[in-house]
This record gives sequence, structure tokens and C-alpha cells, in this order.
Amino acid sequence: MQKDFFAYQAQTTPYAAGFEVEKAEGSYIYGKDGKRYLDFVAGVSANTLGHSHPKVVKAIKDQADQYLHVMVYGEYAQEQPVALCRLLAEATPDPLEITYLVNSGAEAIDGSLKLAKRYTGREEIISFKNSYHGNTHGALSVSGNEIHKREFRPLLPMVTFISFNDEQDLDLITEKTACVILETIQGAAGFLVPDRDYLRKLKKRCEEVGALLILDEIQPGFGRTGKLFSFEHFGIVPDILVMGKGMGGGVPVGAFMSSRKIMETLTHSPKLGHITTFGGNPLIAAASHATLKEVLESGLMNEVDEKEALFRELLVHPKIKNINGKGLMLAVNLGAPEYTLEVAKKCMEKGLIVFWQLYRNEYMRISPPLTISLDEIREGCAVILDALNNN
Repeated sequence: MQKDFFAYQAQTTPYAAGFEVEKAEGSYIYGKDGKRYLDFVAGVSANTLGHSHPKVVKAIKDQADQYLHVMVYGEYAQEQPVALCRLLAEATPDPLEITYLVNSGAEAIDGSLKLAKRYTGREEIISFKNSYHGNTHGALSVSGNEIHKREFRPLLPMVTFISFNDEQDLDLITEKTACVILETIQGAAGFLVPDRDYLRKLKKRCEEVGALLILDEIQPGFGRTGKLFSFEHFGIVPDILVMGKGMGGGVPVGAFMSSRKIMETLTHSPKLGHITTFGGNPLIAAASHATLKEVLESGLMNEVDEKEALFRELLVHPKIKNINGKGLMLAVNLGAPEYTLEVAKKCMEKGLIVFWQLYRNEYMRISPPLTISLDEIREGCAVILDALNNN
């Protein structure tokens, strides 16, 4: 299988592991080599409830027995997509009330940019240096790392990049700005958390000039920081909320959410302001609804602070420079990209899956399922410390 993987499936880097997966359950992935591997990555923050959570699997099976795709997005009322959107509205603060379901976080970013431009009638977009929002042309246009963009230009025009946590740059947001798009916690840059009052000041500036604030919660959303969405830690509400990854519990999904007043502008002048064939697919919506319901009702979010504290308590070592992040999205700075890759390789050999940050490869990613136990945290951290001691 590994041979065919490299022969027939497109690769994204020259050093894909090609690890052969047999099955996955809970906090572990089982390889065809007969070994089990503790997963500290959770499909890059996607497997919120771990692997093959029984409630998610049951929801998928139950829906598969009813029907799969029946009509393009927005035409038919289907039980699971409607239930998901209703539960999202009930779980989020006003004025967030209407959800547009799509296929991925990147598509949700593109849809949110279109929505902001359509609603405001403006063209300028403000984004942030070192941001990451996805790899479609629109999402790449507002991502802030030129190395990943330059070979794909021309991209969207009229995108200006400002510095994260720099209050002076907020003056660049003007009456010409349609929207400001920001990861609530910057992901690829090393899980950078906003200064305490920064988001309040950013939101205030947007309100002063009539620009919409889009918050990208694709990674921190669905309980990863101890709140359903991480903006809830900072005392603001975005005009448009973007979500994905952990929303599906292991299936591909994305969404953007806003007020009815803003969202309805996609229905006219022109109609079909955004359209997708498979967005709101009932099978995917069933998995997403089961995931959201479990996150809200299980108490898992109440455990996040304790689990973060245990990671920070255990991961103390001379080779660890610092740990960024919040909750169960932590970035461990090992000083050099080459060293991080070597440590990740040694951890894999010892039965632990870790990864690295997209832009800042000196940071090792730790983003386990919310369901990870304290004993599993201790088990994995012992492997990391052993790898540090012997490399």
C-alpha cells in the first residue's frame, strides 16, 4: 500500500511519512505494523472527540440508512443540516444566527470574504502577517506568508497585511475596508494568542469605520480552548464566524455564520451569491451535529484547563524554549526546524504522533483530542522528554 501511495496519490511535501493505517479508535491510531500510536495531533485539530467516537459513528450509520445526497445546497429541508444549524445558533451569542454549510474551512473563508464584500459594497480586505486561512485562491490571498503564495500569483487584489497584536496598525482599517479577517489564535505562526485587550480594540475600530470582522475559528473552535469558540475568552463577537476542522469529528466540513441581515445578501443581486453542491450534505451534517452535541453536553470543555496545565507542568526541559497557545492547541518551541523534525521522528518510533507548525517548523504541534485522558497525556509527554534527552 505504501508503494501505491507514493505512486498514485498526489503528495504535498518531499517527506510524507507514508505511515500505513489499519484502524483508529479513541486516542490511538493502529498501524499495519501491528503497533499502536498515541495521537497528539488529532488529524491536525480535526478529531475533536478522538477517533471513531461511537456517537459520531452511529450518527453517520443512521443517516446512511436514510439517504445521502438528495439536492444541491439550500433547496430541500433535511433533518440533520437543519438540526446542526439550529444548535449552532443556540450555542453562539447574538447576532450570530444563520449558518452556511460548506465542504471545508478554506471554502468557508472564501464564502465569508464574498459575503463581507457583498454586504459592505467595499473592496479592500485587511488580513495579518503570518496568518494562514487555507489554500484555495481566495484563502491563500488573505494568508500572510509570501513563501507559500508567490508561485501562485496573481491572487486577490486589494489585500493589506497588518501586524498581529500591533495596535498602531489598526489605523490602517478605514472606511474603504470591507472586512478584517483574523485567526483568533494564529495557527501556522505558532499558536499565537492575542493580547488581552487587542481583539476589543480591533472590534471597536471595525465598528467605527463600518468594516466587518471575520474571525477564523477553524482550528480553535469546537472546544479546543475550553470555550466552544475561542473568541468567547476575549469579550467580543465577530460579524462573521468561520469554522471547520474539529466541527465534523473526523469528516470534511466547514461553515460560516453571521446575522440574518448580513447573510441574506447572498440571496439576491445576484442570486446564488454562494452555491455549493455538497455543502450541508446530510451524512456530514449528522456527524457534525453529533460532535457539537457531545462537546456541549459532555463536560469535556471543563477539562481543558486542567489538561493544558498538565502539559505545561510536564513539558519542562532545557531544549524547550517556550510553549505558545491555549487549551489543547499548544506549540512547543524546540529552537530549530531540523531538530523538531528529528524529535517528531523519534517520537513516532516510540509510539507517539506529533507534528510541526506549517510556517514555524521549530514549533512542535500538540493538539490532541479533547477526550484525551490525563494518563495518556503523561504517557505521551514521557515519550517527548525521552526523545529530547536522547537527541
